[in-house]
Amino acid sequence: MSSITRDELKSLLAVEEKPAVSIFMPTHRLGAETQQDPIRLKNLADQAEEQLVIAGLRAPEARTLLEPARALLDDHPFWQHQQAGLVVFLTPNQSYTYRLPLTVEELVVVGDRFHLKPLLALLSGRGRFYLLALSQNEVRLFEGTRDQINDVELEEIPESLADALRYDEFLKQQQWHTGTSDRLGKRPAIFHGQGVGVNDKKENILRFFQQLDRGLQTVLPTDHTPLVLAGVEYLLPIYREANSYPDLLAQGLTGNPEELSAQELHQQAWTVVEPHFRQAEAEARSAYQQLAHTGQASSQLREALIAAYQGRVGSLFVATDEQRWGAYDFDTDTLTLHDEPQPGDEDLLDTAAIQTLLHDGAIYVVESPDVPADSPLAAVFRY
Repeated sequence: MSSITRDELKSLLAVEEKPAVSIFMPTHRLGAETQQDPIRLKNLADQAEEQLVIAGLRAPEARTLLEPARALLDDHPFWQHQQAGLVVFLTPNQSYTYRLPLTVEELVVVGDRFHLKPLLALLSGRGRFYLLALSQNEVRLFEGTRDQINDVELEEIPESLADALRYDEFLKQQQWHTGTSDRLGKRPAIFHGQGVGVNDKKENILRFFQQLDRGLQTVLPTDHTPLVLAGVEYLLPIYREANSYPDLLAQGLTGNPEELSAQELHQQAWTVVEPHFRQAEAEARSAYQQLAHTGQASSQLREALIAAYQGRVGSLFVATDEQRWGAYDFDTDTLTLHDEPQPGDEDLLDTAAIQTLLHDGAIYVVESPDVPADSPLAAVFRY
């Protein structure tokens, strides 16, 4: 259950085994609804089996392919540790399961590759961020989206700032040497190094934060996921001095994070992160509106698909709540559309988004009314 990053999405796209099954569903962390989630997955697996048989797979082969999904139905601990959504990807010899920090609609897609469009919201305005909460008694790392926040387990990373301030640790760091003899012939011990003043306390904290920063390099991704700091005011500039993570946001949360619940931290952090996400989206939206009638942008599916395959889409708005089933052959420029998915069909909105992803374009997965065009898709071209 690795984290869904841009690189992880690309690795899922590299899976070439067919057929490929994608099952999306919302999940629940508390309450009676948690008991309904296995039933929901069972029903979706049954739908997937029907689609596999329609696509030409023998029924026993379809059931075998879906065994990893059905094995989850009786896994009680699995259902007790859910987030907002779940996706299961399956091929005849591979399976991938991800707990999602965002809500997704129920969806089953059977095709030649995995369906990824619902996950692309993690790269845009509902996207991921990290929150690093610093206090003397503990250091906590959270991964969040607009919808929720979750603890990230820190392994082999120092988790207590108090350790950096303990006097016995201070003694271990001293360098001793001998001075002139006293009148009893003993040489007094004289130590140099960290003192007990304000500057020395800061040096201890800085060293601790440098250790923490090195440890976080193995945890934080390399896909420009923003990081928010939370802590008492004097700690934040010290951490920034130690920080090497390039996407640390300038604005942080001041105050003792120990006094706040995870939900309260999430609410405050989102007020910092949302403008960061929205600014990029607003700029892309403005660019589309300015270029819509110039040939440098389009809401036409065929034009967007061609540009996406050519790597010309700089930013793409795509509706998460709609699909356009069909097939597109880039080599022959042949576009086929169906009202309902047929064997071999793809969601062509997903195809446009995937090609944009592969060419490092910006993707904004939004509800249909938020696409800046009378279309489920709007693309701004690089050239």
